[in-house]
Amino acid sequence: MSPSELGRVVVVTGANEGIGYHLLRSLVDDGYLVAGFDVDVSALQSLRERHPEQVRYYECDVTDTDAVESAVDAVVGEWGRIDVLVNNAAVFELGRFDEVSPDATEREFDVNVFGYLRTIRAVLPRMRAQGGGIVHNVSSGVGQVGHPSLSGYAATKGAIEAFTRSLRLELEPDGIACTLLYPPATNTRSAARLKYPSFAVKDPEYVGRRLADRIESTDAAVYADWQTRLGMALVRRVPSLVKRGTERYV
Repeated sequence: MSPSELGRVVVVTGANEGIGYHLLRSLVDDGYLVAGFDVDVSALQSLRERHPEQVRYYECDVTDTDAVESAVDAVVGEWGRIDVLVNNAAVFELGRFDEVSPDATEREFDVNVFGYLRTIRAVLPRMRAQGGGIVHNVSSGVGQVGHPSLSGYAATKGAIEAFTRSLRLELEPDGIACTLLYPPATNTRSAARLKYPSFAVKDPEYVGRRLADRIESTDAAVYADWQTRLGMALVRRVPSLVKRGTERYV
């Protein structure tokens, strides 16, 4: 089948597990052509076996400019376009600032900030040539209100917040929307290290489905659900909630 018969083309980074995988899988159910980028592609291989016409995957480290450009070229070579990019790949180091090595914090920035910049730089010429597109940059409330023992990660998300708002203004004349995509706290493998109680986190499958429902949104801020929108508004207004809500577990 052609892309026009199956749907638009979406690229998701950090797509082999967690939110990225379930987002990508939900998009397949909705008829999209999807390409997953990750350093591990084992789950994506299985997904392609079940949906060979809709799924492509590329072993891609977003800290490697050549790998990113090669993967983007491969998607365009396969399907001719990229309509939506979801920058989701991320890492974090859990620990007090003075206990986390500078190299670890540098890696957080290389993946969580410069990884986003690399994929956007590779995709932008294609989106401009085709007359438009959507860039979703996954963010987090910690980029606005902070989080104990996640200072490096919070700093990367704060940088993405400012970068995305600026890029949105730059790209608007090109018909390219740039958004901040906000999932709720999610029970992923990495987030399990925070040891939050089960009632405070959402299942990755639920989050992926909700984000897939918003994949065509061009709003400046895109929330997975109304609870996430309300929760972020609340902690911005009452920052002390962050301290009270995290000191028991972190």
